[in-house]
Amino acid sequence: MTKLVIAKFGGSAIGIDGISIPLIIDRINDLKKDSKIIAVFSAPLTIQNGKKCSLTDVILEQGKNAENGTKATLDTVKSCYQKILELVNSENKEDCQKIINLFLKKTEKALEDAFEKKEFAEEIRSRSLAFSGEILMSHVMNYILKSNGIKTDAVNYEDWPIITDNNIESTNFLASKSRENLDKTAKLVEENEVVTIGGFIGKTVDGVTTTYERGGSDRTAADLGILFYKKYETRIDFEKDSSVVSADPKTVEIGLTKVDQLSYNEARLAGMFGMKILDPIAIKEIVENGVDIPIIVTNMKDPTKTTVIKRIPDSKNEHPIKIITGKENCAIFKIETNSAQKLLISLEKDKRYNEYVILSPFTKDGVEFSRILFLDGDYIKRNEKYFLGFDSLASITYNRGVITLIGDEMWKVQQVASRTSAKIGEAGLNILNMDAQEETSRIIIVIEDSNDNIRKAINAVHEIKSEINLI
Repeated sequence: MTKLVIAKFGGSAIGIDGISIPLIIDRINDLKKDSKIIAVFSAPLTIQNGKKCSLTDVILEQGKNAENGTKATLDTVKSCYQKILELVNSENKEDCQKIINLFLKKTEKALEDAFEKKEFAEEIRSRSLAFSGEILMSHVMNYILKSNGIKTDAVNYEDWPIITDNNIESTNFLASKSRENLDKTAKLVEENEVVTIGGFIGKTVDGVTTTYERGGSDRTAADLGILFYKKYETRIDFEKDSSVVSADPKTVEIGLTKVDQLSYNEARLAGMFGMKILDPIAIKEIVENGVDIPIIVTNMKDPTKTTVIKRIPDSKNEHPIKIITGKENCAIFKIETNSAQKLLISLEKDKRYNEYVILSPFTKDGVEFSRILFLDGDYIKRNEKYFLGFDSLASITYNRGVITLIGDEMWKVQQVASRTSAKIGEAGLNILNMDAQEETSRIIIVIEDSNDNIRKAINAVHEIKSEINLI
């Protein structure tokens, strides 16, 4: 069976104004030696007001300006693409410039609609982001790859294979409908060495432009894996600036260890609780569709350094505690247990939302209450009326942070819960809730989210990782 690599290049892999694109070309040339490639691109980074940011953020700011009655400007976006255009050779430069002009005209039209309607939301927002960012970048990369002698083509939005439901700004992948729309993309893959496509963007059956949540290019790569795994020997490759280590390097600076392998479950939990490995919903979609595809996280600057994510990792002598991570801005929702099931069903069916963890219940005045830890406090704030509508006795506690130890085989570790809690206490932090479950091999510690509490707690727990003995 022919091999296929679905390689995802995020904004940091592309670099500011495309500075890292030569590295991407090297990686694609290396990958295509024994595989066909579908290259998924995020929006590039640029500099605005002296700070690094994604073009997505630039457009979101311009959209808000338009909504508030100020004409939007694409000067920053145009400047970024003009710099990237320098990587296109003379033979392809004119055609690439036309594509840039065409898509930025579509972006201008969407932002004009926002200005006229005084609303930057739903499809207007989705069109603005799609045509200025991911889709345009995939076409520009197509010309850059052509300029480097690679046989390549880009997926046209008219033939888009990622079909979603009608939730415009936080959409959901429809695998069966996407398979029905796959023929033209599949033909491009057959006929070329590389096919480029924008991440993050979907389309409804009726042709309405949709977007995933931020980080949605990971989901696009996973969705393409789901669509192609029967046609090719498929793997997914996330090109990043490092492979996976035992904590976020921005949080823990000393004593980090490389993680060679993760299970789907470990990678999903790490993503949910703050590690920027991949969007946990990407893993969820792979599992829900009954697919088993290896996912490789590659250090683009040194491709020998990788972390392999599998449904069931190979047996290795890795430490059972693989990752210590944490999340700020969480909230705990307390609800009578009799009402909790209705809420959970509604979150799954109506909201398609699953960024939460069920903690152990408690009983008060003879009534049992369930506690649900939500990993995005802002989501709860935006939807307070919805949540409180399920139970008049429900309550919400904000400003909570969570620290998590991740490892499917953590049950092998002696005294892990007691030693972890003691170490957090030694750091001067008060544990508000601790939830340890043997069945899920998960330890969750809730503390107050203030000052640098989360950073201190992660560093404290990470310090003892190497000291903890195994059974």
